[in-house]
Amino acid sequence: MSAPSGNVPLFGAMPLSEALPLSGASPLLEAMPLVMKFGGSSVADAARLRNVAGLVQARAKPGKGVLVVLSALGGATDILVAAGKAAAAGNESGAFALLAALMKRHEGVAEELFGDRLPDFVSQAFEQARAELLPLLRGTALLKELPPRSADLLYGRGELLSSTLLSAYMGVAWADARGFMKTDSRFGEAKPELDAIRAAAREKLLPLLAAGSVVVTQGYIGSDSSGAATTLGRGGSDYSASLLGAALGASEIQIWTDVEGILSCDPRVVPAAHPIEILGYDEAAELAAFGAKVLHPATILPAVELGIPVTVRNSMKPEGRFTTISRNSGSGRPVTALASRGPVAVLTVRDPRMLGGAGFLARIFEVFGRLGVSVDLVSTSEVSVSVTLDPGAPIRELEAELSQFASVRVDKGKAIVALVGEELKRTRGVAGMAFGAMRDINVEMISLGSNEINLSFVVDGDRAPEALRRLHAAFFEASAPAVPAAPEAES
Repeated sequence: MSAPSGNVPLFGAMPLSEALPLSGASPLLEAMPLVMKFGGSSVADAARLRNVAGLVQARAKPGKGVLVVLSALGGATDILVAAGKAAAAGNESGAFALLAALMKRHEGVAEELFGDRLPDFVSQAFEQARAELLPLLRGTALLKELPPRSADLLYGRGELLSSTLLSAYMGVAWADARGFMKTDSRFGEAKPELDAIRAAAREKLLPLLAAGSVVVTQGYIGSDSSGAATTLGRGGSDYSASLLGAALGASEIQIWTDVEGILSCDPRVVPAAHPIEILGYDEAAELAAFGAKVLHPATILPAVELGIPVTVRNSMKPEGRFTTISRNSGSGRPVTALASRGPVAVLTVRDPRMLGGAGFLARIFEVFGRLGVSVDLVSTSEVSVSVTLDPGAPIRELEAELSQFASVRVDKGKAIVALVGEELKRTRGVAGMAFGAMRDINVEMISLGSNEINLSFVVDGDRAPEALRRLHAAFFEASAPAVPAAPEAES
């Protein structure tokens, strides 16, 4: 049976009758399954897929199933996107060439894994991919338009192919995520339907996992109520793993990537960055929102509700350090990690008439709401309000609307540098150390997050890397002075 598409049965490449539960498996549901998600860098080629198989087999135990959530081979989705863009530009031959190169890459991986004994369902999956995607690209080139619905069908193929290869290599069940990852019809950024996911996953997946089997499925993809393929947006594979882990009541959700957990800063900017052993959910969410690249910002949300621990691990150093994100514990540090995001724009609205006046802020944010603009940081004074905006915000429209009742200034090319820590507000001296570290770096805006674990500064974009290096040296490196402990509460 080939990799399915559109309205599909749940299981495809490896029939359930051929799935291999571990001997002595127990049917007890209280043996909560483990969810292991592997990103593109962890499944980039045949050697990496063999490594993934070894990691999964080492963690599979009798009576405890493992759900493997797989991304596309590293870079595969980018090629599919490029093929779609070429076709939409009318370049049919260019789109076909990109698809041919991608299929050749998968065939090369299959040859390394299976030699000349390619399993039928793998070869059929390759044939079906061509049979579906070549007409799609041809039609796109003729119309010079790639509708979002067609784009999701195209972009999700990488996960279907990579997961087929792994399931065949391991001899375990292959599950099409579109059979249980139910979403709305907002193609490209589909929103999960949590109740439907929970019901379908428990009905279709949990009995098999409870028997101690390994099941391979896909991240990133889903389907709407009509069965049309959808995607959760880039980075959605982490989200898929968390949603399925929550639906199944997993014992743990492991996110396997190419770094040893969540680091204290971006190692490309700060080479001395180190893994953080334990993070609270709030700390992890703040770091993700302010630029940490390991986790999709929404990844941990489904796990938060059930208290399922999320660990971030390095697939090439499985016995190395890793980060555990838990609802019931945090780092206990005043500053746990640093993050940065940019470029951003700072929009400042000023009107002396707002001094002592009522309703001015409501009037400003009514404009933001009407234009569908979300803001990150907000800073107010008696006569002005400053907010940070991402580059995609409709800045010209905002200026036009707000200029009708106030003066507006927009400063572009800025960056947000954030200090995140569970004990940040309760620890004396953090702000002083931060300002001391940045010294001659001009700070244009300051914000203490409402949850009191995030202190953010807005600086010129070209000074953000230097700010991060200085802050990391001040708070984390060997020569850093100790931050005074938070005072004990009086009895």
